[in-house]
Amino acid sequence: MPEKSERYDSESPSLRGVYGISVAAELSGFGVAALRLYEDYGLITPGRTDGGTRRYSDYDLARLRRIAELIEAGVNLVGIGRVLDLEHRTDELERHNRRLQADNAQLRAEQDPVTSTDHTGASRAPEVDADEDRSASDAAQPGRPRRRSASGQNPRLRAGPTRTHSAGEREHH
Repeated sequence: MPEKSERYDSESPSLRGVYGISVAAELSGFGVAALRLYEDYGLITPGRTDGGTRRYSDYDLARLRRIAELIEAGVNLVGIGRVLDLEHRTDELERHNRRLQADNAQLRAEQDPVTSTDHTGASRAPEVDADEDRSASDAAQPGRPRRRSASGQNPRLRAGPTRTHSAGEREHH
């Protein structure tokens, strides 16, 4: 089971153990012996005082409610442990994925400010220089603005070898 500091985020219920075992039993609807059994199975990990007395937090009580739901669904204690671990891991992965998505969006905005979004989330239109002469390809498509890079220079075409295909060849991607 992960350390308490690793398994909760700032939105989690209270982490501080304030309820003794008899109060936690009353609030959860489980008996004292059941709470000790769930601790033995690793389903809950209440805090301890310096003297060793169990102290249950709001998080522990929420976890006991989830345990009750799973018991009602017919899941045994080993299965409950596995379900709780998988739910915890899924939550961690979702938080990590959201952080990565935010990082990716920030990197994209830094790399291509022309197509990035503003603080409202709306896309910005590319900048157009109306005074610039149009190239031959733009002249063939009147009304199509030329994109400019963030530095104001024309974007460069990708450099690379050009391969022509003979009549019998097919291009593979």
